[in-house]
Amino acid sequence: MDIVIRPAEPCEYGPLGDITAQAYLQDGLLEFGESDAYLGELKDVAKRAAAAEVLVALLGDELLGGVTFVPSGGPMADIAGPGEAEIRMLAVSRAARGRGAGEALVRSCVDRARATEGCARIVLSTQRAMRSAHRIYQRLGFVRTPERDWNPIPHLDDLTLLTYELTL
Repeated sequence: MDIVIRPAEPCEYGPLGDITAQAYLQDGLLEFGESDAYLGELKDVAKRAAAAEVLVALLGDELLGGVTFVPSGGPMADIAGPGEAEIRMLAVSRAARGRGAGEALVRSCVDRARATEGCARIVLSTQRAMRSAHRIYQRLGFVRTPERDWNPIPHLDDLTLLTYELTL
């Protein structure tokens, strides 16, 4: 059975929000743990789906994970500029890791970016600790763009996000 990537359905928003939040919590990626303000953003898939494309990875009926694809700016873009699409909030449940869901989600975003008129690049931000994700990005041809690295919470010096891009 193959992994299927498709747009999230409203009935999947809650479970995908839980998968995303748990992935970040279990991997120690939230500076303030359960009290981190970003946790609410991770759980709010309906908000993301209203402003961007939320994709899910499924194996049969099992929801493996998801990603937010921002085709051309808009309220969900963190770093995308003109002619750029952005990948946000890639998450795969701990139980589903190692089965190719993360890579399939990123590949689907790349395909969507290539199909977006006027899109020349796809960009993303990632934390230093997300090494498995970095390997996926590098394997698919993304390159580091340190000149675009940024800090979403400037008063926390150690929270600089690394950036990658793929020229299409």
